[in-house]
Amino acid sequence: MTRMARATMAAVLACCMNIAVSAHHSAAPVFDLAAEKTVTGVVKQVDWTNPHIWVWLDVQNASGQIETYGFEGMSPNYLARRGWTRNSLQAGAKITVTFRPLKDGRPGGMFVTGKLEDGKILTSGGAANIQ
Repeated sequence: MTRMARATMAAVLACCMNIAVSAHHSAAPVFDLAAEKTVTGVVKQVDWTNPHIWVWLDVQNASGQIETYGFEGMSPNYLARRGWTRNSLQAGAKITVTFRPLKDGRPGGMFVTGKLEDGKILTSGGAANIQ
């Protein structure tokens, strides 16, 4: 392969990587960053996966039915550096979550903080009172 072909291929790959990063951190967030809501429920599932963790919470609505909320958190690496582990939040735990709601009105949003029944606080910007 010629030097020019290698340089062209490297430039194309760099452009593709830039597009992927831009798409991941879009300028048009799906969350309403100006609003904050709070719900209390029972953790159904925690997906400790890249690029972001997900917390699924069963919440009883006003009519008494269970609605599942999905909350996107930070990356496992980011949270681990701030004291979280994959065991910081377990299925069956009761938690009050403060979140930035989804713009489309679906139940869920961006995880901001969570307060467990024992008073421990989990935050997306770091971990407080986590054991």
